Amino acid sequence: MAMALKPNFFCLLGSPKPRNNDHSLLNSCNFVARRRSSLPVFYSNEPHLSYSSSPEYLDEARRLVHQFDPKIPVRHAVTPPSSWYTHPSFYSLEFDRIFFRGWQAVGCTEQIKEPGSFFTGRLGNVEYVVCRDNNGNVNAFHNVCRHHAALLAFGSGKKACFVCPYHAWTYSLDGSLLKTTKITGIQNFNVNEFGLMPIKVAIWGPFVLLNFEKQVLSQEGTNENIVGDEWLGSASNILSTNGVDCSLSYICRREYTIECNWKVFCDNYLDGGYHVPYAHKGLASGLKLESYSTTIYEKVSIQSCEGISEQTEDDFDRLGSKALYAFIYPNFMINRYGPWMDTNLVLPLGPRKCRVIFDYFLDASLKDDQAFIDRSLEDSERVQMEDIILCEAVQRGLESPVYSSGSCWLQ
Repeated sequence: MAMALKPNFFCLLGSPKPRNNDHSLLNSCNFVARRRSSLPVFYSNEPHLSYSSSPEYLDEARRLVHQFDPKIPVRHAVTPPSSWYTHPSFYSLEFDRIFFRGWQAVGCTEQIKEPGSFFTGRLGNVEYVVCRDNNGNVNAFHNVCRHHAALLAFGSGKKACFVCPYHAWTYSLDGSLLKTTKITGIQNFNVNEFGLMPIKVAIWGPFVLLNFEKQVLSQEGTNENIVGDEWLGSASNILSTNGVDCSLSYICRREYTIECNWKVFCDNYLDGGYHVPYAHKGLASGLKLESYSTTIYEKVSIQSCEGISEQTEDDFDRLGSKALYAFIYPNFMINRYGPWMDTNLVLPLGPRKCRVIFDYFLDASLKDDQAFIDRSLEDSERVQMEDIILCEAVQRGLESPVYSSGSCWLQ
């Protein structure tokens, strides 16, 4: 949790550009008040996946974007309009201009630890599957049979190959078509042209990333250092030297479906230094909130806070001496505190619904301490429930006819 940061939605427009040529980032006022730096804007006419190509939706989304002026001095500024969190056209355009461009976190390497292991997911209208083949290579594909469009795999697990449940077309874990059924006599059928459609995949630390842009299908350039620079910018080295690495043991996953726009959850996370003492009194009791600080990088906001680190009578100390909270544009969070690391992946499900996936990692020396794990997860669950109540209440308020924009927080 930390100070509020709104993603850069002027990059949604693509072409034409907004009237104001200096729309480098549509930050929330809270973010601008602390730092005048910004995330990069990409204006591109290159081909990319499309969620909604309706001209009417695009025109309406442009109108909504232009309702906000980031040039207003922060002391006079207001937050972006509520329509950004409620209108279907804005939601649709976010996929085209944000999620289908650049690297997106989708999972962790624990899910594809062994040859044959796989997991599936969905982002917008894109169904994908990530797997590790028998040679140890990590591959990603659109999870769609090339025959009659049925989904090939569901959930996660291990497979020797992907067999379509509809007509039994069979694909290897490297995406090639191995077997078809009853196509004898079909002319001009070339088996090499009907493999699974690939998606660019990369690994950084314990995380699996996908890039859905059509023009970057080549796996060249997926070296971890290059990917780190592209995904995290100059924050890459800072995170990797502060305990965000592969040395921790994977513990478990929890998922929450929340009745709010995905940006509401992200805003709440980035508002932590403001709302923690009021909304999370239990968490606040373990932090020195006067030490709370935020540093902004190209694509990452890193917040840190010292822990009180006073063990209880039973030697329970979940937070440790320092907590680090990293928000990675647009929807991924890494929380490193004490012996723990947890990640939050926020997946849009609609204009007023999202799914948040928590993965928990722990120092290997404590992986068998079930009592410590259970108590830590119980404390974490309490914080999540408090945040869910806040986020759902904010969404309902955003939909109220009396609310359009709010005031900023200066600090």
